[in-house]
Amino acid sequence: MAMNDARLQLEGFSLTTAEILYRLPDYPALLQTYVWQEYDLHPRFPRLKAFLAFWAANLEGPLYRITVAHKGLISPREVRIAADQLHLH
Repeated sequence: MAMNDARLQLEGFSLTTAEILYRLPDYPALLQTYVWQEYDLHPRFPRLKAFLAFWAANLEGPLYRITVAHKGLISPREVRIAADQLHLH
């Protein structure tokens, strides 16, 4: 799992978190929060868009507001191969 996450980060994916506020179907005056987090491509966010399309098509709670934050934890220019090694007894 960790190697897959590192590979995704090197391919340009960043950790994306979306706070989704939606109305409860039986009580539309009340809002509920759902937090979605996955590696996604900034700025298009195809995985988040696919999740929101699934939500709209299959779930009854209408979306109210979506707040998105993302953070690239690693990028290709930050990775470098060490030229030297240090050995301790």
